[in-house]
Amino acid sequence: MTPPPLHTNHLNRIHLSTLLLPLLNFFLLQPSFAFFCPTPSSLLSPSTTLSMMSTNNNNHHHPNIHLHPPAIIYTIAGSDSGGGAGIQADLHTIHSLSSGTCHGCSAVTCLTAQNSRGVTDVHVPPREFLMRQLFALREDLPPLAVKVGMVPTVELAMELGQWLSEVRMDGAAGGDESVPLVVVDPVMISTSGHKLVDAPAKEAMIRFVFPQADLITPNKFEAEELLGRKLVTTRDVEEGAREILEGMGPKAVLIKGGHLLEEEESGGGSGLTAREYAQDYLLTNLDVSLAGKPVKDQARLCDGSRGVWLRSKRYDTIHTHGTGCTLSSAIATAWAMGQRQRNISLMKRAEEEKSDQTDIGALHSMYLVDACCIAKAYVNAGIAHAVQIGQGPGPVTHTGFPNSSQNFPILALSPDSFSMPSFRPMRPYQTISSSSNNGNDNHPAVTLGRILPIVDTIDLLQKVLATDGIQDIQLRFKDTTDYATILDRIQQAQTLCQSKSVRLWINDHWNAAIQAGGCFGIHLGQEDLASCVAANGLDAIRTAGLALGLSTHSYAELAAALGVRPSYISLGPIFPTSSKDVKFDPQGLETVRQWRRLIPPEIPLVGIGGIGDEVAAKAVRDAGVECVAVIGAVTKADDMGLAVMKLNEAMS
Repeated sequence: MTPPPLHTNHLNRIHLSTLLLPLLNFFLLQPSFAFFCPTPSSLLSPSTTLSMMSTNNNNHHHPNIHLHPPAIIYTIAGSDSGGGAGIQADLHTIHSLSSGTCHGCSAVTCLTAQNSRGVTDVHVPPREFLMRQLFALREDLPPLAVKVGMVPTVELAMELGQWLSEVRMDGAAGGDESVPLVVVDPVMISTSGHKLVDAPAKEAMIRFVFPQADLITPNKFEAEELLGRKLVTTRDVEEGAREILEGMGPKAVLIKGGHLLEEEESGGGSGLTAREYAQDYLLTNLDVSLAGKPVKDQARLCDGSRGVWLRSKRYDTIHTHGTGCTLSSAIATAWAMGQRQRNISLMKRAEEEKSDQTDIGALHSMYLVDACCIAKAYVNAGIAHAVQIGQGPGPVTHTGFPNSSQNFPILALSPDSFSMPSFRPMRPYQTISSSSNNGNDNHPAVTLGRILPIVDTIDLLQKVLATDGIQDIQLRFKDTTDYATILDRIQQAQTLCQSKSVRLWINDHWNAAIQAGGCFGIHLGQEDLASCVAANGLDAIRTAGLALGLSTHSYAELAAALGVRPSYISLGPIFPTSSKDVKFDPQGLETVRQWRRLIPPEIPLVGIGGIGDEVAAKAVRDAGVECVAVIGAVTKADDMGLAVMKLNEAMS
């Protein structure tokens, strides 16, 4: 596909640019005329800020920005002269969310004359000029992700569909890591419900653009326009998403929940409580769901092919201009940040470089569901901080990578239930002097120990229990799956723990722990959590009065854990570990800090993985962990009592 020639009847439009282009290119290529655009410190991550300070603002030393080039993201969309939506919002989002690790490029599909009060005129450039923009970008700046917004005509949709097909084929030739993610925001219906494109343009989008999309992100009105029917209930939304996925060609669909369903507006069905929340429904095909999945043949709650309801707080405000544009570009950006990290890791392995602190497990594991979680948090924070800047509704504020539990979404187990009770509450040892109890009507909050030794035999359990300073211990089973054997060991362990007044946690085998009786808590990994939910095990655990701890490794897993309201949440592996077959890269201390900000303060954060001594324990404690789960640091210590004492001191 070659760049189309410009027709002679357009020459009068480009005469001035023809004269200016040589002069502009000359100045752009001169080092002394380089443009300088300082990054506001409020948009930088703490690690970026510290790195800049430590190098006296020699930014070329910062590993995330200049040692490895930024990921390139295209926004192919309309221009909002008011700056709140369209490509303007997209470029703000790309820069703000990525803190400079992504670079935004743009190709304009239409020009609008608008301000905060409304649109006064629209101009659609000729298709030849759109293609000139795209060819200019493609030959020099290949994308890692592409966001598509408003495509107002049949001709543009046809050209764009062909172009996307070619770009994806070019990427495939370079390997899976080179295929750009394509996110399509089908801008067809305005927030107020007015149609923005005609029926032929809509059909052209469905026929030519949707099949090239990894994800489409219609709002409620747009989904109804695509389906030709109203979406009244949450079941309607789920069935509609399935119909779009299977009949229109995209690999995934996210139906946005910024608009209330009709049954909620009338007070029926989900009831008025639903007005407090905004719920998005994500459904992916199986291939998308398997990407990055640690155990391919075991389900997780956050697997997109199951269907995922993401829930966040709804803000009562009119200042929501640009939310759809911002969400779709934020998804593309978050995914590109993850793919960039994966590409860096591949390069290091190819060059046999030792992994360093720039390898961040949660970022490395940023796939589509994770990116949707981050994008929803980003938009929610933007709405929370939005202000009026003109006479009409204000735009979304761009606030950087999510850093608050208030806006991070939960994965709702049921879209129609808004009152899931929490599990037995815990509080960190470090808040023991606080007057706040954080308990509930059934159980006062119990203080979690500073360390949580993990053992896999009764002999080891006895040795650890003989040591002073142990409040909690976890028993796991690596050598058997026989239920009777597991039940017998739990009963033995519980008798020993009761004699020492130590709380016993059982890893994974919740049903045997309930039957054995007397255990304090259950710890579940993400796969075991999904099977537990399928067997109605959460209600059984809650009824038995047991505490519940959950493992997390990625943003989607964190959203799943938060939806369950557990007693504690663990993150790992913090550092490299050889204790078991770990499917995730080390998280590093910056991820610990981030997890602590994204988890509500009343839920303790437990760190696990590679915490081999008191020095490592002190480091993770300073980063925000309130309890460390340890294995070899205790069980392999020459002096177990001394090791426990030092670990407890480090975590105080």
